[in-house]
Amino acid sequence: MSDVAARVGVSRALVSLVFRNEPGASEQTREKIFAAARELGYQPDSAARLLARSRSQVLGVLLTVRNMFHAELVEGIYPVAERLGYEILLSAALPGRDKRRAIEALLGHRCEGLLLLGGHSDADYMADLGKRIPTVVVGHRFPATPVDSVHVAEAKGVRQIVDHLVGLGHSSILHIDGGDDAGAVERRRAYRTAMRRHGLAEQIRVLPGDHTEDSGARAAQALLSEGTELPTAVFASNDRCALGFMDSIRRAGLDVPGTISVAGFDDSHLARLSHIDLTTIGQDPARQAELAVQAVVKRLTDPEMPPRELVLPPRLVVRGTTAPPTS
Repeated sequence: MSDVAARVGVSRALVSLVFRNEPGASEQTREKIFAAARELGYQPDSAARLLARSRSQVLGVLLTVRNMFHAELVEGIYPVAERLGYEILLSAALPGRDKRRAIEALLGHRCEGLLLLGGHSDADYMADLGKRIPTVVVGHRFPATPVDSVHVAEAKGVRQIVDHLVGLGHSSILHIDGGDDAGAVERRRAYRTAMRRHGLAEQIRVLPGDHTEDSGARAAQALLSEGTELPTAVFASNDRCALGFMDSIRRAGLDVPGTISVAGFDDSHLARLSHIDLTTIGQDPARQAELAVQAVVKRLTDPEMPPRELVLPPRLVVRGTTAPPTS
């Protein structure tokens, strides 16, 4: 504790207070103290564990607040964690509060393990994190790191969407990209592969985007402003993007699926509403949540266990936003 206190420039008593997770220090000071402890080679919260001589029974969960799929995962995480004797502490990534900061906040609050919904784009950071604390990522894979992962078979899901659209008679199928969000790279790659498999390499077209409604709306506006023939079908990287796209298309007086078919990915609550009725890919969030909690608890009991990748099958959900092309 003296080394940590000297590194941060605070008293040894204050470091002891923070390690015991007692009030009396600002959040900024707490983060500095735990950061210094890690730099000096301590496992996150190791000093607090030695002092407390007890386990916290708390699992930290990283989520993105506006991600509907993350909300469904959290709904599934709570009952499984409680059944196994653990409490849940949430930390959100927001504009102005990136994922790394949200993760580090969890590390400063005596979490025994982490469930990261979407993970972090920096593989080196994830590799280091997995060495510091048992970590499971949901919706992303990090090969060659000590991190467990739970996700749907992204490529198979995209293939189901493209097969469905081609089966309806579509050949001009555009993809709105998900940027660097979880699953986006795999979905983009799988779209290209599926189009080539159907002999539609010349029809491949990807618009930049991300997993938000605004991104879908921008893609729709970009297409409409071109003044050229629209694609007959659009596959958005997730449901939120698909909803933004449909909203802009309909505001322009065009019909979905009459003018253009639209499909998403996630099968979120909104996708199931009767006035939206979105064709999409189901990811079974309840099962992913269950597997993720079980995986992090298992790693707590067997920290030397090799990293595991748990892959669930996707499910094509056909609803009212896809139909045969009109011309």
